[in-house]
Amino acid sequence: MKEFKEKLTSRERFARIYQHKEADRVPILDGPWGATIKRWIRERMPNNISWIDYFGLDHTFGIHSDNSPRYEAKILEDKEDYYIDVSSWGVTMKHWKNTESTPEFLDFKITDAESWKDAKERMTPSRDRVNWDYLKNNYKRSREELGAWIMGNLWFGFDVTHSWFIGTERVLMAIIEDPEWCLDMFNRELDVSLAALDMVWDEGYHFDEVTWPEDLGYKHNLFFSINKYVELLKPLHKKVIDWAHEKGVYVRMHSCGDITQLVPHFYEIGMDALNPLEVKAGVNPVELKKKFGDKMTFHGGINAVLWDDKDAITAEIKRVLPVMKENGGYIFASDHSIPDSVSLENFRHIISVVKEVGSYE
Repeated sequence: MKEFKEKLTSRERFARIYQHKEADRVPILDGPWGATIKRWIRERMPNNISWIDYFGLDHTFGIHSDNSPRYEAKILEDKEDYYIDVSSWGVTMKHWKNTESTPEFLDFKITDAESWKDAKERMTPSRDRVNWDYLKNNYKRSREELGAWIMGNLWFGFDVTHSWFIGTERVLMAIIEDPEWCLDMFNRELDVSLAALDMVWDEGYHFDEVTWPEDLGYKHNLFFSINKYVELLKPLHKKVIDWAHEKGVYVRMHSCGDITQLVPHFYEIGMDALNPLEVKAGVNPVELKKKFGDKMTFHGGINAVLWDDKDAITAEIKRVLPVMKENGGYIFASDHSIPDSVSLENFRHIISVVKEVGSYE
């Protein structure tokens, strides 16, 4: 049992957990839907304070950049219930205003290796891809006053490309029929992202970890074979890990779905942390902790389906959290995000249980 004279900052708490040491408690890093926040405000959560501060959770700060082809972004149609726009990635999407969902993808500008050539030429590193004013106005307070854990965000790989750039079916077909095109896209996305974070780092805006979304699975399976992961993505993931470790920062990847078969590969290349451990897709976080918890930190793994049932979620936390927090190496979260089925009362209860069960003191 550890005793700390003063409460740890979020940065100190995350650092100890990543070092597989005990802290005062497990860090808590999750993301409610926008509709969830609206519900909590209706249920009397003050709207003049952030939900992080209201619940006494951990402070984080994200550093982002733009690695898109910078096509003209514009609104095409704006109705009462939805709007249609075109993104800087050349994707036409329909967004629903009154419900929480992913957009409907209507059209893609880039559809093959030939049309990719124009996008590739437009995706070059430059200082104006970073919001320097945002960093100047917010970084120091986050680091010094809030003691936040700083995250450098990357935007590359299979998930980004199929979801927001090219289209799912088209990318899955290309992985088999034209893997060189896929590699070219993944590499260019990554190179421009890394160049931006190098500029940020060189200006003195240092971060504690790098992270990116890379959904590689769905329910009980992967989107493609392990061999294709090894061929197309594993070398890029290793490149990120080596780049980050040279700077002395950690690497945390977000990958939804049942990616259990890939965890030995993540472990082999030195990935520091994995999120969100989607239980409802088939991931068993307790088994992952037992097999790979000596070096990997696990983030999430608490079934979001149970969060609107106070008794069920309490039992699940008390079953899973004591195992996951052993010797550090665990960050508390749902196994994806917090849906709007979770009431303010339930979330308050969940946080109370987590702070009690997740304490090391």
